[in-house]
Amino acid sequence: MARTKLIAGNWKMNKDREGARALAADIVAGLGRDLDAEVGLFPPAPFLADVVDAVRGAAPRPVHVGAQNAHFEASGAFTGEVSVGMIRSTGARWVILGHSERRHVFGETDELVGKKVRAALDGELTPILCVGETIEEREADRTDEVVLRQLRAGLDGLSADHIGAVVIAYEPVWAIGTGKTATPQQGEEVHRTIRSEIEKLAGAPVAASVRILYGGSVKPENVKALLSEPDIDGALVGGASLDAGSFLKICDWKT
Repeated sequence: MARTKLIAGNWKMNKDREGARALAADIVAGLGRDLDAEVGLFPPAPFLADVVDAVRGAAPRPVHVGAQNAHFEASGAFTGEVSVGMIRSTGARWVILGHSERRHVFGETDELVGKKVRAALDGELTPILCVGETIEEREADRTDEVVLRQLRAGLDGLSADHIGAVVIAYEPVWAIGTGKTATPQQGEEVHRTIRSEIEKLAGAPVAASVRILYGGSVKPENVKALLSEPDIDGALVGGASLDAGSFLKICDWKT
């Protein structure tokens, strides 16, 4: 099954309101008509509505906008948190969940990430579920164990249809912001393992349709080699997404 590539830019805690609008506008203006990928922008939560407005009417196809995190409760005494409903009210329809920085800096557990995935789906947001191992786990030959544990917890309790609505992002923690990148072969091996597990959980048709992105120091120089692998369906881009020129080169990954 042919899966449309997805290039998602995670801006993390960067830009102010004016800068976020300008970056989104520059990206939209630079997208080619023959782009062979969907594009998603994930700005800080205060700027979601501004970026939604900035990408409205984008060509050659709509540009997705999403949040970088969400709480699993609809409302309540959760100071500083953002609910799925709040995200939807800005016009955004996507959300990144379980990013390695949420897991390793803020202590989010596999169980918590799973609750967030279910809340996102119930609230009609498309979640990007992130999984990945640390350098210590890779060197201990535990990559598959860690990635599959995170994957199973993130998809726990979901129907096959709901699993089919989730985008997975494999992001080796040792490659995020370090300049190190998994080789295309290393990335493909883990992506293939993830797809095999999804087949066990939801069946072959769902496994064939689910998009699995690679994240970890993706740059214009390495994106073509990564996305040429059969099971790598796009990229979750960090630092390189903060510069319109660099991100547009990644979006136009075939050139």
